[in-house]
Amino acid sequence: MGISQFMSDKAKILVVDDQMAVALMMVFILTRAGCEAQSALDVKKALRLAQTEDFDLITLDVDIPGLNGFELFQRLKQIPHAKDTPIVFVSGAATIENQQRALELGAVDFIEKPFNTEDFLSRIISHVKQAGNILEIAE
Repeated sequence: MGISQFMSDKAKILVVDDQMAVALMMVFILTRAGCEAQSALDVKKALRLAQTEDFDLITLDVDIPGLNGFELFQRLKQIPHAKDTPIVFVSGAATIENQQRALELGAVDFIEKPFNTEDFLSRIISHVKQAGNILEIAE
């Protein structure tokens, strides 16, 4: 992979994607980099995890059954301890309109699927670092 990471406290990341293979792949990439990653395949589980645990970053897909990613974003931001958690959209629905809407809502990034593993990881780690977590990255 080329990027390894050493941290005193592992970054805790929630991956929300309704496609199990994609969610598991992102969790694998993040775990291999030294993060603690969990996945939610639906809105109900994503909200339950976000309400009961503190995450350093959340990834969202645009197309999620039940609510779309934008509606879920707004619900997540209503959770008091999650309101300042950075959210990155990771989606194959990367139209200009979706990207603009995500950024206007307050997302910190929009990564288009399929993505390059190293680019995905670099961007996620960068946003975790910007949020104030102490991470050292060695290439």
